[in-house]
Parts: sequence; structure tokens; C-alpha cells
Amino acid sequence: MRILYVTTTFPVFSETFLQREVRALKELGADLRIVSLHGGDSEFEGVEIDRFSKWELMKLFWLLPWLILSRFELFRKYLSDLFGAKPSYWLNFWENMLGLGAAIVRESSLREEKPEIIHCVWSSAPAAFGWLESKLVSVPFSMGAHAYDVFEKGGDWLLQSKARDASFIHTSTNSAAMVLKNYVSSNKVHLIRRGMNRFPEFKRLRMNRHCLRIVCVARLVEKKGFPFQLAIYEALRSAGIKFEARIIGKGEMTKSIQSGISDRGLEDRVTLKGRLSLEETLQNVGWADILIHTGIIARDGDRDGLPNVIPEAMASGTVVLGSPVSGVVEAITDGETGFLCEVENASAWVDRCRRIQTDDGLCEALRLNARNWAEREFLASRNSGRLLHLLAQQSIS
Repeated sequence: MRILYVTTTFPVFSETFLQREVRALKELGADLRIVSLHGGDSEFEGVEIDRFSKWELMKLFWLLPWLILSRFELFRKYLSDLFGAKPSYWLNFWENMLGLGAAIVRESSLREEKPEIIHCVWSSAPAAFGWLESKLVSVPFSMGAHAYDVFEKGGDWLLQSKARDASFIHTSTNSAAMVLKNYVSSNKVHLIRRGMNRFPEFKRLRMNRHCLRIVCVARLVEKKGFPFQLAIYEALRSAGIKFEARIIGKGEMTKSIQSGISDRGLEDRVTLKGRLSLEETLQNVGWADILIHTGIIARDGDRDGLPNVIPEAMASGTVVLGSPVSGVVEAITDGETGFLCEVENASAWVDRCRRIQTDDGLCEALRLNARNWAEREFLASRNSGRLLHLLAQQSIS
């Protein structure tokens, strides 16, 4: 089937899960054309990427008046939705304006192309594109809604309107699904997790864990809880637990985290590695005994869904220590597939690290249970197959 797959920027380093989804859909026989609304590459593994240029929005000077005159009732409906809600922040306002403008600009080409369905991977700019384009060219659209577009500052500005008109909504966590079901009937919201195209070899338990190896893979932003994480490292040192920690990622908090490491005298224990390639990142996850995730709810409400590195670590045999926020609790059952600790309770993290350091039987049980969860829940071909089945159902109806 012909699918117009719309995203914000593709491919992008922090969204490797979308690359896996595209790869799996392609292997399942989907005829994909990707629209990247803001930059990206020109192709991905043989799939052409239609990169929308903001300069194309200049065409709105003559296309928008024509749309108003020729499709006045449609235009009035959308104006009612636009003015019926207040944007929670300016960036989200402009994201939606980009998506709506791009839909008007691309109407004529999509009318000729006639995809069977438009699938928008986020409920921000991509879903704004699909929301309007579906009416302009009479093609159904579906959308994803997963984390920031659901939670940050109350979620996307037009989330309720888009959810109302979408054929279905794809989400990857129960926490996001619960929010979305406040806007639409529950049978319209489908929980389909992300996935891995192939699972790594399950490593052997490192028997000598005298010096614990800890890794964190995350964007360096508020919702990742790095001040708490540094306090945990300081508590580990105070408790006499030897460890080496590597933080992989970059973001707006890079300087403050580096300063925090220096201020606490942790330079000999904690290394800020910056952004690494996917291969290097997975090598570091494989190197570690523990993956640490100190996610919190940020001041603006933003929080993680289920960070993909958590199932990736679970699949490889690295024990996950996480905070009980949002989708993390869906993967980590405390004491069975990993450990959950409140970020404020540094002594609890110290206790769990000590247990992982000294108890081989516990470690092996956690690792095996985690691998089983990942194999059951996080296989890209199976999950993308469910998504493709939903897309096919909507195009037929």
C-alpha cells in the first residue's frame, strides 16, 4: 500500500526508533514516501525523502486566498478549531503553522500522487499537515502521539482536534494512551511499542564487578534529572562503592552537568562523552553493568515516554535502574526486570547498586526477565506489522 509517512526531521540521531520503523515497514512491503517538514536527508536506505523547504511557504501568498474563496466552509471549520484553543507556547504554535502551510502548498502534488493514507508520526507539525491535507485531497490520516507532544506544557495546541479527526492514534506507552483516551474513544487509541530490528547477542554476566560500570544515554535536558543523578554518583562514592560512569548525549545542560561533575569532585569517576554514533552508543551500553535513568517530570510538564535505550539495554543484558516516571514503569517491574527508585532517594540507588555488584543470582534473574520482556514487547517487525495492519484497514474503509 502507498503510505505518505510524515515526520518533522528525518533521519535524526535522537529518533533512531523511527529509522527502525521505516526499515521494518519497508521490509513488510509497504510503499513508503517520506515527507520531512524541517530539513533531514534526501534519502534513507533507498527510500526518497521529500524535504519541505520553508521557502515554499511563499506560495501561500496566492494559494491561501484561493483556498478561502474556493473552500470557504472547510476554511471556516479549521479557523474555528484554531481559535478554539490557545497555544501553550510559541514553538508549538509555529510547528503547527508549518504543518498547515505545508499541507496547502503540497495539495496539488498529493492530489496527483493519491497516497492511500497519510501517517503522521508526531501530533505536532506532522499531524497538522495530515489533519488539513486529508480534507484537501480526501485521504484518511492517522497520527502518533507519544511524549512531548502529549505532556509538554499540556501537550500539542491542537491535539484534541487532530485526535478527533484522525482515523486512529498510535502511541507507544500506556501513560500517553491514558491522556489520549480523555479526548477520543478508547478503541481509537492503539498501543504499539517501538522496536529493534534485531536483538543483540545476550552478553555474559561480568563476574568481577568490583568496580561497577554505569552508563547513561540521554539528551542533556531537564526531564532527564541530571542533578539527581550526580547526587547519586556522589552518594556511591561516599558509600565506598567503586564505579566508572559514562554519560552519553548532548543538550542544553551540557555545561551545567560538566560544572556539577567538577564541583562534586567526580572527574575521576564520571565522564561526559558527548554524542556518539549509534554503534558506539550500543557498545557502551554493552560495556556497562548498569544503565541508569533518572527521568523526572520537568517544570513545563514534559517527561519521557519509554526511552528506547531502556529496552535496548534490557535486550543486551545490562541491568536497568530507573525512576518510576511515565512509561519506564511499563518496562521495569521493580525487582523483576530491573530496579525502580525515586530520584530524591540517593540511598536507595546506592543499595540497588550494591546488590547488583555483589549478588550474581539476582543479577542473572533480572537480566533474563528483562531480555524476555524485550523479546515479547520490542521487536520492530512484529510491532510495525501491527501498525501496517491498522494503516491498511483505514485505507480500505
